Amino acid sequence: MKKLLLILLSFASVYAYSQRDVNYDEAKVPKFELPDVLLLNNDSKVETKEQWERQRRPEVLRMFASEMYGKTPKETISVSYKILAENGKALNGKATAKQVKFIFSNGKKNIEALLLLYLPNAQKGKAPVFVGYNFKGNHSITTDTTIIYSPGFDLVTEPDNPDRRRGSQMSRWAIERIIDRGYALATMCYHDIFPDKEGFKDHSIVSLFSDYNPDSRKPDEWQAIGAWAWGSSRIVDYLETENRIDGSKIAIMGHSRQGKAALWAGAQDTRFAIVISNDSGSGGAALSKRRFGETVKIVSSIKPFWFCPAFNKYHDKEDRLPFDQHELLALVAPRALYVASAQEDLWADPKGEYLAAYYAGPVYKLYGLKPLESDVIPAIHQPVMNDIGYHIRAGVHDVTDYDWDCFLDFADLHFNK
Repeated sequence: MKKLLLILLSFASVYAYSQRDVNYDEAKVPKFELPDVLLLNNDSKVETKEQWERQRRPEVLRMFASEMYGKTPKETISVSYKILAENGKALNGKATAKQVKFIFSNGKKNIEALLLLYLPNAQKGKAPVFVGYNFKGNHSITTDTTIIYSPGFDLVTEPDNPDRRRGSQMSRWAIERIIDRGYALATMCYHDIFPDKEGFKDHSIVSLFSDYNPDSRKPDEWQAIGAWAWGSSRIVDYLETENRIDGSKIAIMGHSRQGKAALWAGAQDTRFAIVISNDSGSGGAALSKRRFGETVKIVSSIKPFWFCPAFNKYHDKEDRLPFDQHELLALVAPRALYVASAQEDLWADPKGEYLAAYYAGPVYKLYGLKPLESDVIPAIHQPVMNDIGYHIRAGVHDVTDYDWDCFLDFADLHFNK
């Protein structure tokens, strides 16, 4: 009974935050001025791509690391791989499904994670691949009874939880569409890397690093989003050992909180040739200074362990932010960037997501690439596919077949398929 009460109180707290002082009125968006993505800290202007890469890009990376996501450690954590299962006739023979255990170790402690990899059997040569975390375990994206439950999901989920049902999130993973288009899919449960539940930090990969202190409140202490981004790069490490994967054609796709992590992963790791944010909202693709829908205060209060402690000083003070999310998106350049929104997902601020992608454009222009050309958000179901792409679809906060069709079309365009 006590445990049930704590759960109910937790949900009540989240609901209270989600309902309090939320602005959904464009007329109430405050006047704001975005930082110039090409203005160096010494107030000189970036004129070339070389200057961006050598001077401004490192400045922007440092800002996001020290003020929002935390600093990713340079230390290397050992990882070994074990193939647990391989089925060459998955999806009625269309794919090979591999289940790979990752064992992260610091020599004293191990953390295990489970990768589910689908490879298209009909693909001639090496396949491009989509990388993305699932929320409810590898078993949740398929009804295949051979798919093993993810260790992180098992850790945080009660035995009678309905999320344990196989295929509970199949609608978010258009596996056959992906395979039919000649792409591989590599997915892992995000709980395996950092359990998304208060009090489970000791079970995350963060706990393997030599400077780990569970009580640390260093302003730039990396936490969940930083860890999830780090884990995405470790998936790429493994994919580089797969002879059926084209390591030059790796796309990362993240939805909601994982859209935030995908953008941070793509900003740091240039091996992601395409970076896709789906409904990532505040702390992701949406401009913070608009104060529309979810705000800095709300997102970092509901989940305090997502962002570094320094981010808290901007509660109700977005005007003091020395950066905004257009600069995060600009860190993806010159690689392809795609942002997706949903019409009814006002919480994630579709207009703010679009404008961030638009205002990342000056960096893409340095490379002679084609960004979004208008500051007016396009109509529903009218995707724009330049070097920066965007669509807004009908519906709510979710990942749908329509979204995947757009992601695949964008990947076809940039991977010359």
